[in-house]
Amino acid sequence: MNTQGIETSPNHTEPAEAVATRAAGADPYSPGSQGRGNGMRAPGSRNGLAGAAMVLGVIGLSTSIVFIGGLFGVIGLVLGIVALITTKQTGIGRGKAITGMVTSTIAILVTVLVAIFMVWYANNTQECYRPDSFQQYKQCVHEQLTGN
Repeated sequence: MNTQGIETSPNHTEPAEAVATRAAGADPYSPGSQGRGNGMRAPGSRNGLAGAAMVLGVIGLSTSIVFIGGLFGVIGLVLGIVALITTKQTGIGRGKAITGMVTSTIAILVTVLVAIFMVWYANNTQECYRPDSFQQYKQCVHEQLTGN
């Protein structure tokens, strides 16, 4: 039998914090008295760097075809690395930090590929930049790219 008159099995043990809480007369069912490991985080225990890395990675990925995404990606990657280092100490925000690093890396790669494609396209179609009409431009580009 425990201190409240409830019968328990002989193998049942109770954490010292719960016994002390009940002995002090506090309500053991209130959210604040459950001790560590109850699934609730303390207020202000978020990893803001991880969240910022994730947001910048997603923004960078969505804007990577207009070159500015690469800049967001670089900033997001740096913040993601710093957040991952912070996560090792705090244990909070690991998923967001990894998501930010992955999306930032993809944003950087897409931006680089778009830049390479633009340079290649400009190099192969430089003779077509002063056409008299859009139809002439399309025809010239088609000829330059297909080799006709």
